[in-house]
Amino acid sequence: MSLATGALILGLILLGSVAQRVAGLGFAMLVSPFMALVIGAHSGVVLVNVLSILSSGLILPRVWRSIDWSMFRWLGAFAVVGSLAGAWVAQLFSPAVMAVTVGGIVIVGLGGSLAMRGNRFSTEQRGPRAVAGLLSGLTNSLAGVGGPAVSAYAVLTRWPQTAFAATLQPYFLMIGVTSAAMKLMLDPGSLPATGWWFWGLVVVVLLTGIALGERLLRVVTVGQVRRLVIVLAFVGAAASLSQGLFELFG
Repeated sequence: MSLATGALILGLILLGSVAQRVAGLGFAMLVSPFMALVIGAHSGVVLVNVLSILSSGLILPRVWRSIDWSMFRWLGAFAVVGSLAGAWVAQLFSPAVMAVTVGGIVIVGLGGSLAMRGNRFSTEQRGPRAVAGLLSGLTNSLAGVGGPAVSAYAVLTRWPQTAFAATLQPYFLMIGVTSAAMKLMLDPGSLPATGWWFWGLVVVVLLTGIALGERLLRVVTVGQVRRLVIVLAFVGAAASLSQGLFELFG
């Protein structure tokens, strides 16, 4: 990895970690599309999975008291199934096809959830939890972005932002470990080679981004954060779709 590439990746990690601390998600959605362009789709997704593990792991102790463990267990159980299936499917189709598929599905799902907002769905219903977890795990393995599917679920059910942001940290930690482990077993050389210094800098940058995010949380409202979640979800899905189309037809 060149010095310029490393600096670009660290800059993306800083932005992603700020978003992750403020909104509860956004790290993979901001970093994954650019990482795929910089170091390749397959290696980029694996690296994003590993970086997401570190990001959520560092944030987890700070939000522990707000985690909805019942929601985590339901989403997580189905996400593991989706992650394993996605890791297997990713070996069968080109990354470009997967990126287009994931981006299209998420945009339709998120748009539908915005159109259907109301009292029809709630966080107490188990069916929507299962579908959200399954799709999130699947898209995380295929394109490195598991956030848009659970964002659509949060919008649809009006899941309170504080519990949503906190619960996503152990959730992303778990699906990141599942996806990365599965991919590294199928292809041990998929993680790009980096020096030990890179991982040391990654931790420093992540901690810096988390600290900046906590400062921002003091001056933004819950409504503003919720809108940020929706924007990040659309950005992540659109970036995945655009990346795939560019690789297919560019």
